[in-house]
Amino acid sequence: MSDVSSSAELSHRLDPAAAQRVRQRLLAAQPAPWLHEEIGRRMVERLAVIRQTPASVLLWPGDDGPLAPELRAACPAATFQRVVEHRPPAGDGRPWWSRWRGEAPPRELAPEAALAGQTALLWSVMRLHGEADPRALLAAWRRALAPDGFVMYATLGPGSLPQLRTLYARQGWGPALALPVDMHDLGDMMVEAGFADPVMDQEQLHLTYSSPEALLEELRGLGANTAPGRFSGLRTPRWRAELLAGLHRLADAQGRLHLTLEVVYGHAFRAPDKGPAVSADTRIALDDMKSMLRRRPPGGA
Repeated sequence: MSDVSSSAELSHRLDPAAAQRVRQRLLAAQPAPWLHEEIGRRMVERLAVIRQTPASVLLWPGDDGPLAPELRAACPAATFQRVVEHRPPAGDGRPWWSRWRGEAPPRELAPEAALAGQTALLWSVMRLHGEADPRALLAAWRRALAPDGFVMYATLGPGSLPQLRTLYARQGWGPALALPVDMHDLGDMMVEAGFADPVMDQEQLHLTYSSPEALLEELRGLGANTAPGRFSGLRTPRWRAELLAGLHRLADAQGRLHLTLEVVYGHAFRAPDKGPAVSADTRIALDDMKSMLRRRPPGGA
């Protein structure tokens, strides 16, 4: 279990304003990051564990993945909707769902409009690690699901970017990223949010780059540092030169740089609504108790 478990700790895990800026930048960047598309494909392969074919799919978020054709092929009869959390400025290019050749694009919904309990499958690619309040987002997902619906998602895990985190710690540069929530804690949060028997697993992706510049460009395309303790000012050219030199020292004998990403996958069914609470104790008014005692026969048990 990780130490990031209480609501107070979770609220300080990342900077919400910085996380929103990252979401808006990723939305404006077309096409979607390649990693989101690749993870979406891997999630489609996991759909085989679900015997029920969903009649409706809600993409949350619906602005940066997954790659639509694979999911469409896995759910050929489903209706698709997508949650739009942030809208990019006009003229930022065609949205990712424009690649649905020959198909109508998914209907757009605001987050609050999605909570109608009508969705058979809620699908989320690489969204949860950027949420300042993951418990609230999981609860919203549960409210969006029909009684027999289920959720499938992928998110980054806390084992991500150990090479960069070590370099930052050695140089005294503060945290390199907002540490994602551990998968065991996510499983506990899902149960708290009203999901039944969540199944969690993870895998590590090992990425290779030809130069420090290519590595940094890739990281910028995938997100940004949203840790509250990150350096808040503008970095100088001297600092960037030190960063590039530090990354060069991490290269292998062939001059290649390696980064590790931990990807956490989760799925669960929506648990039934709980009935009204039943008190474990029985309460009888004092006057009623006196009346009962007066009516007891002598020597009665």
